[in-house]
Amino acid sequence: MPRSPLSVRTISASDHLDFIRGRRSVSFLQTPAWGRVKSEWRHESIGFFDGDRLAGAGLVLYRQLPRLKRSLAYLPEGPDLDWADEDLGAWLSPMAAHLKGQGAFGIRMGPPVVTRRWDAATVKAGIADDGVRRLGDLPPTERSHTGARVVSQLTELGWRPQAVEGGFAAGQPQHVFWIPLAGRTEDEVLAGMNQLWRRNIKKALKEGVETAAYAGAAIDPELKSFHDLYVHTAERDHFT
Repeated sequence: MPRSPLSVRTISASDHLDFIRGRRSVSFLQTPAWGRVKSEWRHESIGFFDGDRLAGAGLVLYRQLPRLKRSLAYLPEGPDLDWADEDLGAWLSPMAAHLKGQGAFGIRMGPPVVTRRWDAATVKAGIADDGVRRLGDLPPTERSHTGARVVSQLTELGWRPQAVEGGFAAGQPQHVFWIPLAGRTEDEVLAGMNQLWRRNIKKALKEGVETAAYAGAAIDPELKSFHDLYVHTAERDHFT
C-alpha cells in the first residue's frame, strides 16, 4: 500500500512503455499503441504517482458525446495498478478526479483480475447439461480471494458492474478461455481438446502449416504478411 497520497497525471507514451516493460503482464489494450489504433477515440496515458515514483499506469480512451464537450472515459482491461491493495480508493479516487478534469462524465474500466475459474472438464459437463444456460450456472473450480476483495471494494466505492444480456456486453468479454501450456507435452495439450480441434490441427500439419516466433524489427514484415492474408481471406469469404 502506498505510504503517501497518490496523484494521477498525464504521462508520455515513452514513459508509459518504460513502465510496462517492467511489469510481469499487461494487456495490449493498455498500451499506447492501442490508443493509436482506436483513432475514433481520444486517448491519454495516465500515471499513478507515489511521490515521484510511477506506481501504476493506464491507457484511457475518451469517446465524446455528440454536440457536447463531455466524454465517456474507458480503460479496457485496466488500469494497471496494484489490485491486491486493500485500499483501492487510494488509487481510484485520484484517477476519477483526473478524468473528470479531462471532461469525463462517466468511467468504464476492466480490472485485470480473476474472480472465478472453471476447468475444461467442468465446462464440458455443463455443455452437455440441458439445465445449464450460462457459465455462471456452473460451480467454479476455483475462486480468487483477491478477485472477491476487488469486487467488494469496488461495490463499497460506488462502482457498478456492467449489465450483461444474453452472454454479451459492451466492452471486453466477461469470460476468457486460457489453455495452459507450461510444463505440458504436445500430446497432453491435444488430449484436452475435442476431436474436431485435433482433426483440424492434424490437417493443418499435413498441409504444411508452420508456427514461428518473431521479435523486434522482424515482426513488422511478418505482421504485414499476416494482414495481407487476412484481407484476402476476408474478401473471399465476405466477412468484412
